Amino acid sequence: MLTAKDLRKKYIDFFISKGHAHIPSASLIPENDPTVLFTTAGMHPLVPYLMGEKHPAGKRIVDIQKCIRTTDIDEVGDTTHHTFFEMMGNWSLGDYFKKDAIAMSWEFLTSNKWLNLEKNKIAVSVFKGDKDAPFDQEAKDIWLDVGVPKAKIAALSKKDNWWGPAGETGPCGPDTEMFYWVSSKPVPEKFDPDNNNWVEIWNDVFMQYNKTKQGNFEPLKQQNVDTGMGLERTLAAINGLDDNYKTELFWPIIEKIQELSNKKYENNIRGFRIIADHIKAASMIMGDDMAITPSNVDQGYVVRRLIRRAVRYAKKLSIEDIFSFKLAEVVIEMYKDTYPEIKTNQDFIINQLIQEEEKFKKTIADGLKKAKKIIKHKQSIDNDKFTKIMQTPDKREILGKTLKDIRKNKDTKAYQAFNIPLTQEEIKNALITGKEAFDLYQSFGFPREMMIELAQEKNLFVDTVGFRQELDKHQELSRKGAEQKFKGGLADTKEQTAKLHTATHLLLAALREILGPQVMQKGSNITADRLRFDFNNDQKLTEQQIEEIENIVNAKISEKLPISYNEMTIAEAKEKGAIGVFEEKYGDKVKVYNIGNYSMEICGGPHAKNTGELGHFRIKKEQSSSAGIRRIKAILE
Repeated sequence: MLTAKDLRKKYIDFFISKGHAHIPSASLIPENDPTVLFTTAGMHPLVPYLMGEKHPAGKRIVDIQKCIRTTDIDEVGDTTHHTFFEMMGNWSLGDYFKKDAIAMSWEFLTSNKWLNLEKNKIAVSVFKGDKDAPFDQEAKDIWLDVGVPKAKIAALSKKDNWWGPAGETGPCGPDTEMFYWVSSKPVPEKFDPDNNNWVEIWNDVFMQYNKTKQGNFEPLKQQNVDTGMGLERTLAAINGLDDNYKTELFWPIIEKIQELSNKKYENNIRGFRIIADHIKAASMIMGDDMAITPSNVDQGYVVRRLIRRAVRYAKKLSIEDIFSFKLAEVVIEMYKDTYPEIKTNQDFIINQLIQEEEKFKKTIADGLKKAKKIIKHKQSIDNDKFTKIMQTPDKREILGKTLKDIRKNKDTKAYQAFNIPLTQEEIKNALITGKEAFDLYQSFGFPREMMIELAQEKNLFVDTVGFRQELDKHQELSRKGAEQKFKGGLADTKEQTAKLHTATHLLLAALREILGPQVMQKGSNITADRLRFDFNNDQKLTEQQIEEIENIVNAKISEKLPISYNEMTIAEAKEKGAIGVFEEKYGDKVKVYNIGNYSMEICGGPHAKNTGELGHFRIKKEQSSSAGIRRIKAILE
């Protein structure tokens, strides 16, 4: 069996042998990308370099990036979707292109020295072309040249074989995906991408176009290659497993759940997978150095949702005691050597999980009180009648039609199909509406299933379809809000984000001047409109301190200080006194940015050329972010 450690090492070693520099994983929380809450792919930390900025490690890079993908939360429960995953990637920043990228992918997959996969179990897809860009004949021809049969190559649409741009405009292009046959059944002669036994394990993106504001696709001057190979899927496929949760990356957590629940994975597959995935993801987010805590906003909301969903599924498995920290201990043991920060932050992770479970138990208790108030105002159906209704073979369909008409204030005779003397008014009075159930869920995290159980105990109905409609409406509004909040990307607002990012350097230097050299950055987020900056401090800033910080920053802006950088090793940067934020994410060589003689930081983000470009700096808000962490929101006017 190939271990995860072996696979990581093979991947890095292979690309180092091909002239790539190995860089460590960046944080799960993007510092300067307003388009996402989390690092969802390996490309996010590298956006400036994909757009032409010089990377200190050179033009060929390899990494294994920690990722969180929240769009897959509802998909979790199948064999392949995960909230947290590791993406192995190799990058060409204006160096090699399709021919070399595909040749290297094929060599790594099939060579005896590397993964040694069976060639006939590999199939690929390429972009079939549309009005924006032509069929990728070049990629197809290269695959044919390396030995992939024509029948194992599929041409797919932009939905399947196109990447980007990250915002509304910017670098983008076709991709080619590699699939591996995971079934014990004979390998088909022809590749069918709709057959689930073909599992995608690698994706080579060819950034050869720039999408303009007018919606045109123009050839890029700097053509890049961005590849992604999912560690979890690949490990399962290579080891002949049709279930990612049976790999070493999940099985120890599954075993712990079995121990805690006294139940078997095989009999509770979906619940086990959701609990294992969600607690792992929450642990990895909180184990990052950004000190994210469960909350009702942004990244914290995702952490809270993951923990509470896991707790609900644990309850179904009869796990009543606080348990999540016990699973986190397993996760930490699994990843401590690969991502040391999770071990460093172990106490923080454990404490947050315990606190959140305790809060959720109280929230559920509060929700229970509210639920009982709602039930109190309903009129229960006679016990004999209710029992007969629940025993009716077609009760779900009949009741569904009845509740649908009640929602629309329509008269209905569907309830008469129960063959029970029951009026529509009786059903209406015994109904907990979808909105009532959803309001409980939204305000208290009160699970729909618990509402149904309580209702049935009192001979009442819950409009579950109405609940789903309310939930869908809420999610749609949330999505639209998020799209507006994170609209665009670095490609769309490069100049303004560069100014705001430069302002964070001045802000940190000013904070250290006022509060002391112990102050360090603990996170930042920049949109086109404002900067958000987290730093360690135990006390709220006074109005006088805020005014002093603003005055210092604006004074440095008025001095029109030049901004420049030098490339050097981390040791050289330390020797010169540069501030290193989240130091473990840097490679052997770093960029050290100087703002005059006032600020010197290790950094890779976009910057202005002179502080005089920034405008007037103003702090709009200073507040607590989490224990010992303060947050400043500021703008440039």
